[in-house]
Amino acid sequence: MLNAEYIIGLVDGEGSFTAYIKNPEFTKNVKRWVRAEPKFYLKLIERDSEILFRLKKFFGCGEVYFQKDTRKNHQNCYRYEVSNRKDLEDVIIPFFKTHQLQLKSKKRDFEIFCDLMLRIKNGQHLNKQGLAKLYKIKASMH
Repeated sequence: MLNAEYIIGLVDGEGSFTAYIKNPEFTKNVKRWVRAEPKFYLKLIERDSEILFRLKKFFGCGEVYFQKDTRKNHQNCYRYEVSNRKDLEDVIIPFFKTHQLQLKSKKRDFEIFCDLMLRIKNGQHLNKQGLAKLYKIKASMH
């Protein structure tokens, strides 16, 4: 079984709290229809993928994806990702509020991530002004 301290260290080193926020000034049609998509993820090389499956079991949510990488001097990876907003709100955020990240940059991104999640929950991404605010906040993430 994984413990909280191990997960904190792993996420401090290899994890990410991020969000795709559509640029409200970008008028060209794009394939993505979503306006705001928050995500928590962690990516490891293929030979270390087992830990990601254990992480998925620990949290009881998310998915593990294979990422083929054909670039020179790069390895294939696996990615554990949670993008379901309810899982982020009910599982991921409470865990990291209880078990503090250690790196200042990661802690700051988590705080911004929580702010974005709250704004999305309140529907601020559904109008141009709110989306512009979210886009600006997202730009301050690492």
